[in-house]
Amino acid sequence: MPYVYILKCHDGSFYTGSTKNLVLRMEQHYCGQGANYTKDRLPVELVYFEEFERISDAFNREKQIQGWSHKKKESLIEGNAERLVELSKNHLMQK
Repeated sequence: MPYVYILKCHDGSFYTGSTKNLVLRMEQHYCGQGANYTKDRLPVELVYFEEFERISDAFNREKQIQGWSHKKKESLIEGNAERLVELSKNHLMQK
């Protein structure tokens, strides 16, 4: 099954990706072979993932999350739907 996932890097930043094989991809990230971004920010920790039926859906969700602020990603990870909605409203009002 395809997944979208979020890693927390040692510097506190987040990396969002998508993959067909979450276990293999995490092994790659943990060994510094995942992505250039995470390679320079080891160690990383898997803090969130979602499962999808199609890789295209996971990829689209990845792109959506990548456009979010750090605070909005934290709300998603924490499962804080109320804060997530509030941050989305604030973003729309700023446009």
